[in-house]
Amino acid sequence: MPLNIPNLLTWFRIVMIPIFIAVFYVSDSTLSLHHKHLLSTLIFLLAAITDWLDGYLARILNQASAFGAFLDPVADKLMVAAALIVLVNLSYVNAIIAFIIIGREIAISALREWMAQLGSSKSVAVSMLGKVKTTFQMIAILLLLYHEPFLVFSAHEAGTLLIYVAALLTLGSMVYYLRLAMPQINQKSRE
Repeated sequence: MPLNIPNLLTWFRIVMIPIFIAVFYVSDSTLSLHHKHLLSTLIFLLAAITDWLDGYLARILNQASAFGAFLDPVADKLMVAAALIVLVNLSYVNAIIAFIIIGREIAISALREWMAQLGSSKSVAVSMLGKVKTTFQMIAILLLLYHEPFLVFSAHEAGTLLIYVAALLTLGSMVYYLRLAMPQINQKSRE
């Protein structure tokens, strides 16, 4: 495991997950709900920034590693899953939406692992649809965590709309990746 800046940022993101969750378990007399919303939003935003930053630094500093390529998506999925579970617990997100998003992440991760074992990992590499899905998902989670009115619009209502869009994109991207993998799946089923 190379200890470089990108990998340290990824580990930082993983360490932030229990802190993020703990925010909502602090008593309301210690931390008001408003401050819980604000702090959780800031932690998630910091995680999203470090997600972008670790990849950027790995490329420009030529510090990309197999371990980093493995750990980075794991950290992302853990943070998103933690946020969605918290949001379901707060009744800010429908459990079915969280299940769709988390379930897709698990299924596509397993598909990518299987395709890598077959030597066909490039056929299910991250697509533009996956990137758009992730963008909608991250913005939606940030808005839902903040939950409160912001200037002239409701962060909760905007976040709810965007999380539904993200769920549709999630399903669409899952179908896209499955279609890409289908020739390999068919070939293996005939063997």
